[in-house]
Amino acid sequence: MVTSLRDRMLAGHRVAVLVLLMLALIVAVVISLGTGGAQIALGDVIVHIAHHIGLSGAGIDGFDARVLDTLRLPRILRAIVIGAALGLAGAVMQSLFRNPIADPGIIGVSASAAFGAVAMIVVGHLILGSYYPAIGPYGVPVAAFGGAVLATGIIRVLSRQDGQTDAAIMLLIGVAINAIAFAGVGVFTYMADDAQLRSLTFWQMGALSGNGPADTPALVVMTGGVLYLLGLGTPLNLFLLGEAEARHLGVEVEHLKRRATVVTALVVGAAVAVSGIIGFVGLVAPHLVRLVTGPDNRYVLPASAICGAIILTCADAVARIIVLPAELPIGLVTGIV
Repeated sequence: MVTSLRDRMLAGHRVAVLVLLMLALIVAVVISLGTGGAQIALGDVIVHIAHHIGLSGAGIDGFDARVLDTLRLPRILRAIVIGAALGLAGAVMQSLFRNPIADPGIIGVSASAAFGAVAMIVVGHLILGSYYPAIGPYGVPVAAFGGAVLATGIIRVLSRQDGQTDAAIMLLIGVAINAIAFAGVGVFTYMADDAQLRSLTFWQMGALSGNGPADTPALVVMTGGVLYLLGLGTPLNLFLLGEAEARHLGVEVEHLKRRATVVTALVVGAAVAVSGIIGFVGLVAPHLVRLVTGPDNRYVLPASAICGAIILTCADAVARIIVLPAELPIGLVTGIV
């Protein structure tokens, strides 16, 4: 009975942590909406949100409303989705590899996505010829996602040994793919002219300015992937006991490793396609969460997603104001954190 009471109290504590994190995310969103080159009072932000959801009949000044609706709100929504995707992907990778320093880029997907994007920036006009202007803003995100998908396929094929996926071999292949992809990025960086060099440099440091409607497919992929990965809490808990123990408890270990790896890779590839490389969110968010929730993945996974969204939303607000009137690449902010 004492154990049962303790378990209920622990579950209540973890649920309370999730609720507090959601409240913190809402606060971060409201503050971020009011932060920027054009400061908007928090009261006006709240009134504007209330007006949109039908709780207030009166809106705010037309200029402020346009800034919120067309500039900041889409950017913050991207930060929430990408931050949640990276935080959740980091938690899944750390459980899958049983490695506390694992992050979404550990299997080479981020580097491969970067290689695809840089290749499109530098030689896309040569490869696509007259079709290049028609592709427009879709070119770089599609190339980045294509690089991530290609890396995922290579990892899946090469890590299979006797019908099973070896996590250690997968990790080594990821290291090799990282090295090859970054070497390719270096080659294209050397080939780039001044305008291309500036574009790819800022892209590699991360940004949430986005490409408008061109980001929609990647955001849909991330949202679907996040919803899917959130359901892996219990299987990952059993997986952490050991593969043999997990099999005895009814977990299809190979199916779990395949699903977790492929979906995580696609989510990370989509994130890189939208925002470039944003480091450390997937590494830091799960560890911050485990300090207050413990190791249970049923709570760590959703909490990591929310924490990642909070980190990226706050980092974006800082990036927008710290070097006004310019904007600091968000990857530099998360790296400092």
